[in-house]
Amino acid sequence: MTVCVASACVAGFVVVSVFEVQRGAFAVSAAARAAGRAYALAGSDAAGMRDAEAVARLALSDQGLAEAPLELTVRCRPNPDRCHVGGATIVVTVRSRVRLPLMPDVLGGGTPSFRLDATHRVPYGEYRAAGGR
Repeated sequence: MTVCVASACVAGFVVVSVFEVQRGAFAVSAAARAAGRAYALAGSDAAGMRDAEAVARLALSDQGLAEAPLELTVRCRPNPDRCHVGGATIVVTVRSRVRLPLMPDVLGGGTPSFRLDATHRVPYGEYRAAGGR
């Protein structure tokens, strides 16, 4: 039989929650970086978005967050309508949430979550071979 003293339960919750948030932060950072590369390597904006979403989802899954929500946005500078041209910078933002497990009753119970986001910038051409290949 396990006995949980309130302060020990709260300390355990804090430790587990910190690790869960760190795992989520690493996952969204990896997802943004991978999505930026995939978008830049795609032949068009539509293909780029499709590829970026797929690799972002895979990056979250690699960290055990396959069921986590995923919101992916892509912006391009200086011209928002022209991402795949020289001089463009592709800006990818990934947003997600991690659930904080083991919420003790002393803190209200339930299943709270923590929102995370990461942004990665890719100058167009950075992941392309010389000569347009």
